[in-house]
Amino acid sequence: MKPRLLQHAAIPPLLDTEFHTRYDAHPLWKEADPAAFLAQHGHEFTGYVTSARFGVDDATVAAMPKLQVISSFGVGTETLPLKAALARGIAVGYTPDVLNDCVADTAFGLVMDVARRFSASDRFVRAGRWLQGPYPMATRVSGKRLGILGLGRIGQVVARRASGFDMQVRYHNRRPNPAVPYTYESSIESLAKWADFLVVVSAGGSETRHLVSASVLRALGPEGFLINVSRGSVIDEDALIQALEDGVIAGAGLDVYADEPRIPERLLALEQVVLLPHLASATNETRQAMAELVVDNLDAFYATGKLRASVPLPG
Repeated sequence: MKPRLLQHAAIPPLLDTEFHTRYDAHPLWKEADPAAFLAQHGHEFTGYVTSARFGVDDATVAAMPKLQVISSFGVGTETLPLKAALARGIAVGYTPDVLNDCVADTAFGLVMDVARRFSASDRFVRAGRWLQGPYPMATRVSGKRLGILGLGRIGQVVARRASGFDMQVRYHNRRPNPAVPYTYESSIESLAKWADFLVVVSAGGSETRHLVSASVLRALGPEGFLINVSRGSVIDEDALIQALEDGVIAGAGLDVYADEPRIPERLLALEQVVLLPHLASATNETRQAMAELVVDNLDAFYATGKLRASVPLPG
């Protein structure tokens, strides 16, 4: 018999037929009352497919007594029940590495856009304002100082992108990484004070909530730019909006928000901000590779008991 899976994330069409050939997957999102469905049928499923956006709550895990594996679409783990998984011996898979390039490309695209004001100048041309005079001067990117908050897999790719623009790179992590050639800053404030561009690529979750605070933004200063492609929770969004309105920093490029897709009107009104709809990994190639890894994790687990890409569990 095919393994029975509960599905809270759709599989891209190119993989959908193959996925359903191998697995008996039930789309939880189509249930009018998911909790009632779980109460009646939760014991039937051994696997759960989700995404970093939706995750799995503890109540769902508790309603699935035979759950053996969770396979998540994405690299964020703050929405996954890692403590419950550890306690029950549930394997948890995710999709690292395959999205590194596209997320790093997006981060660097935001660096370019917010500094050179490409999006804003596009609006300027479309509104017919070029007929009234030239567009204001912008900020050079090449040769500037790039600070990276979170020099993990994606952060290191961002750093490599920066080398093509002759930028100096420094970083801040919980601890220095002796394997990288970049200078380590011992605090976020010191990194922000040094940087022209502060790129946030850290993990989300309670431990990193509001790491980028009002004091960090003051350290970044009126000529500094903030870029966020990690999680909206990492930045104190109210402090960021106030800093932008008051000219405490020069601008921001954002792909993630505190309560997406709802973005504060005050943020929407700011011309010196580039706003993207959480699309850092949203290319056909990368999303396909992520979906393949979701399925590969399931295939490996049901064949060998081990995942191809396993989330490090606490403890």
